Amino acid sequence: MSSSSSRETCTIESTGGVTLDARIYRPAAGDSEHQNPKLVVVLVHPYSVLGGFQGLMRGIARGLADRGLTAVTFDMRGVGKSTGRASLTGFAEVDDVVSVSKWACQNLSAHRILLVGSSAGAPIAGSAVDRIDEVVGYVSLGYPFGLTASILFGRHHKAILQSPKPKLFVMGTRDGFTSVSQLESKLKTAAGRTQKHLIEGVSHFQMEGPAYDGQMVNLIIEFISSL
Repeated sequence: MSSSSSRETCTIESTGGVTLDARIYRPAAGDSEHQNPKLVVVLVHPYSVLGGFQGLMRGIARGLADRGLTAVTFDMRGVGKSTGRASLTGFAEVDDVVSVSKWACQNLSAHRILLVGSSAGAPIAGSAVDRIDEVVGYVSLGYPFGLTASILFGRHHKAILQSPKPKLFVMGTRDGFTSVSQLESKLKTAAGRTQKHLIEGVSHFQMEGPAYDGQMVNLIIEFISSL
């Protein structure tokens, strides 16, 4: 990993008086491989209630910055130094994604936002996609479409599946929350341009681990190039 990219800390206001602890990962000047100063990648971490926090997205954020893209990670409400309380179903957290994205537009000169959600962060990010005009695409890393996970997150499915914006769903074929057939069945109902990328023999939590950060970065950059 190049050490030339930089990281800075900031606080972002969300709804209901909540303040969110965030990190901005910027490419080094001259890192122009995929330099796209008008596009910012906003990364949404896994389920707060099970210990999800922005540090889980650090490797991907750094990888994107090292390849010339600005990335933002943040702790959703009730996590780390962010105020407020985490919700069970992730609906309060959708406001956090919207607030961070709008902040990026105003403060990072972003004209375009790519939302990337990991695990439970995927349904949360998916519910924010059509609430932000500047969002031009969406990447899901391990969307929990399975029956048990749908008890908590099922009400989020419709928002992303009906969005006309381009979507990429990345999943391991041994994901314990969603089977390949469940994913394919859901994606058949999706509007707009919808792609899937399956990683053979990999489980849900393996794919979340640092060993796969580089592969996630490559897939995100390929997807951005196609927009």
